[in-house]
Amino acid sequence: MTAGEPADFPTLYRSEFAYVWKTLRRLGAPVRDLEDLAHELFVVVHRHLRDYDRTRPLRPWLFGIAVRVLSDYRRTFRNSRELLDRRAAAAEPIDAAPGQDERLGEAQARALLMRALDELPFERRVVLVMHDLDGVAVPEIAAALDIPLNTAYSRLRLARVDLTAAVRRPRGSQERG
Repeated sequence: MTAGEPADFPTLYRSEFAYVWKTLRRLGAPVRDLEDLAHELFVVVHRHLRDYDRTRPLRPWLFGIAVRVLSDYRRTFRNSRELLDRRAAAAEPIDAAPGQDERLGEAQARALLMRALDELPFERRVVLVMHDLDGVAVPEIAAALDIPLNTAYSRLRLARVDLTAAVRRPRGSQERG
């Protein structure tokens, strides 16, 4: 459309949409918002089309509207983005689950513990697992296993010594029996 030509909106929209799109993109509009911004620009054009001076070139007028639409978008987008980011941070619960490296470390520690437990004599292992892992009191362990209380304490103490030695022992030098 050139200066002096009658401007009806549907014709203007069809003939200038590509120019508006390209202009908004060149001015730095995010690709994801180009369609919305172009349509917003044409809403402004529709509202002010009767005020347009047809003796002047159309594209500089459209360019000026593009600048204002994009400027408004950036101002409101910046503000809404900050608000959304703050709300999102407040609304999203913090993931308390351990990270990948923590999970790997825990898995390695469990594997080491299982190898060390495998080295313990069965009678000591039972008392250690019941007490240190399951939280059963030594008098209850003695009653459950039908052994003297002092024997249960002795097995627990010896199991801890054996477990510590097994954990500290380098992997390749484990005794094979």
